[in-house]
Amino acid sequence: MTIAKPGLKFGAGVAALLLCVSVAQAQPAPRKAGGELITKDLLAAPGKEVVMTTVEYPPGGSSPPHRHNAQVFVYVLEGHVKMQVQGGPLLTLGPGETFYESPTDIHTVSANASATEKARFLAFVIKDKDEPITTKVH
Repeated sequence: MTIAKPGLKFGAGVAALLLCVSVAQAQPAPRKAGGELITKDLLAAPGKEVVMTTVEYPPGGSSPPHRHNAQVFVYVLEGHVKMQVQGGPLLTLGPGETFYESPTDIHTVSANASATEKARFLAFVIKDKDEPITTKVH
C-alpha cells in the first residue's frame, strides 16, 4: 500500500493511468452525479479494463470488508475518509490525498470519517474484464 500527498507522486501516478486510459478507445462518456463514470478496455492489455467511478458516503457511512481483485487508485474529492487494508495502518485522508489497493489486499475499513458531512472520492480500477469490481469478504 502506498500513500502520497498531493504533488509529484500523485501526478506521476495519474499521468501513467491517463496514458493507459488514452490507449483505450476514445469516446465521450455520459456524466453522472455518482457511481460509474466510464469503463474502457485497455487495448495494451487484452482482457483488462479501466473503470472510473465516484463513491460517496453519507455522514457516518461505510462499506463492509471487501476486496477488488484489481488495482485501485483512490483520490479524495471532498470530506474525509478512513481507509485500511488488512495488515496496514488505519488512515484518515482528506481532499487531494490518495490511497492504493493491490489486487491481493482485503479492504477492511472504508468509511466516512465524519458523522455530519458527506465524503466523496474518485476511484480508478484496473481489473479483469467482465469480473465484478467488488467482492464481499466473509
